[in-house]
Amino acid sequence: MITYPFTAICGQEDFKLALTLCMIDPGLGGVLALGDKGTGKTTTVRGLSHLLQDIPFVNLPIGATEDRVLGTVKLDVLLNEKRLEIQPGLLAAAHRGILYIDEVNLLSDYLMDVLLDAAATGGYYLERDTISQWMESRFCLVGTMNPEEGNLRPQLLDRFGLSVHISTPTDKALRMEIVQRRVAFDTDAAKFAARFKNEEALLAAKIVAAQTVLPSVKIPAAIYDAVTELCIRHQVEGMRADILLMKAARAHAAYHGQATVTAADVETVQNFVLSHRSKQAPAPQSSSRESKPSGDKEGEPKKVSTI
Repeated sequence: MITYPFTAICGQEDFKLALTLCMIDPGLGGVLALGDKGTGKTTTVRGLSHLLQDIPFVNLPIGATEDRVLGTVKLDVLLNEKRLEIQPGLLAAAHRGILYIDEVNLLSDYLMDVLLDAAATGGYYLERDTISQWMESRFCLVGTMNPEEGNLRPQLLDRFGLSVHISTPTDKALRMEIVQRRVAFDTDAAKFAARFKNEEALLAAKIVAAQTVLPSVKIPAAIYDAVTELCIRHQVEGMRADILLMKAARAHAAYHGQATVTAADVETVQNFVLSHRSKQAPAPQSSSRESKPSGDKEGEPKKVSTI
């Protein structure tokens, strides 16, 4: 099956960048995408998994049982062969890949807690009767939701490292381009994918290179100072925002082949980290501001002030 190319997706630049940063540094803790249905969120995530040499892509259904998510003991093997064998769950299947949950706000609180703990620690304990087995599960958690259908608890919202808002494009030319590309892909998927083969290879190589140099990227004292000041200004709770903003800025610098994090890196990624954590009132919008596909509108995470 041919997957729609990641680089062919247009109109989702923030989402694509946030996902890319999480591939460069899995410690960022995943991405929460809020907004409209039918905007290509699933297509974007699948495209990324294919771009990076077909890393695992696991779609976790909202109605999945605990056994399906976490795993269980194979009773037939235990009864017939008198030996213990574990049936891995979806979490284990997502190891070193992407775990995608549509309408994540409708997932049970218990399973959501387990997922976020696993995303933070790299695994979980499968507890069944007298059995306690550690299951490796390092993945990029990607959740999507429509805030109009209910919100996540603040504690869970904070556990998503990055967040973006995805809105339906209002620019006529952009909408036409999206439709034209989709029709071309549906007509001849192989031919369409071939158009983006070089771009896909270049981006994949760029991400791998960024993963390699990430630990060596330097963070000047001035950047630590700026990030701390920014998080204080936005009245975020705890220290998670400070840490994630620094990591996201470093991943962004690595992505662009820089040896040092700059203020521009922080400015580019700050809304990903702070929009769902900030207690600062949103800045008033100018009435003369032109409407753009990526602009603010009612219901979106507020734009944060720059450093």
